[in-house]
Amino acid sequence: MDDGILIGADGVRRCPWGVSAPEFQSYHDREWGRPVGIEKKVFERLSLKEFQSGLPWLTILRKRDGFRRAFADFDPSVVAEFSDTYVARLLADSAIVRHRGKILTIIGNARAAVRLWEQDMSLAGLLWGFEAPAGGPPLAMAALPASTPESEAFWNELCRRGFCFDGPATVYAAMQSLGVVNDHVDGCRFWVVCDDERREFRRPR
Repeated sequence: MDDGILIGADGVRRCPWGVSAPEFQSYHDREWGRPVGIEKKVFERLSLKEFQSGLPWLTILRKRDGFRRAFADFDPSVVAEFSDTYVARLLADSAIVRHRGKILTIIGNARAAVRLWEQDMSLAGLLWGFEAPAGGPPLAMAALPASTPESEAFWNELCRRGFCFDGPATVYAAMQSLGVVNDHVDGCRFWVVCDDERREFRRPR
């Protein structure tokens, strides 16, 4: 351990959680903190974080391909049309988390996303409207908040628009994942990688 980071077998300095499992390392290096503006990908991360509630994130990562197949690659326009019959099929699908409440929540959220489109808005644009001013890297994992004023405001706006998520902490975890905030700790190689990408990223509207 060195200043809140760990040096992996490949000599790369990472956040401590990023070396705890191969799936975590791939997710840490290639996705977490990198800015995303594609609607389906935003919907996917928010949905997976909702499915994670009460479960280890590693469980969700290992079922990710199953989730993508089951939820039409997280295309809100398709998910919004899921029928009761299809819900029954999902509840029998061992490749995903078979939780009726969470499945129905994701379908309801897809319908809320479609309503945004009908108002010439997007979920991605709504998300990025709650970006906090950029700062330096957190000094250690212990310095990371469970939620922020921005995640609370975003959660409240989502609720106002008919979405359903567990709370600001779930939403903040998605914001970290989607690069709305760069929470790689000081010394992690990927803080700079994500910071550079965020500087060049064109925010969706």
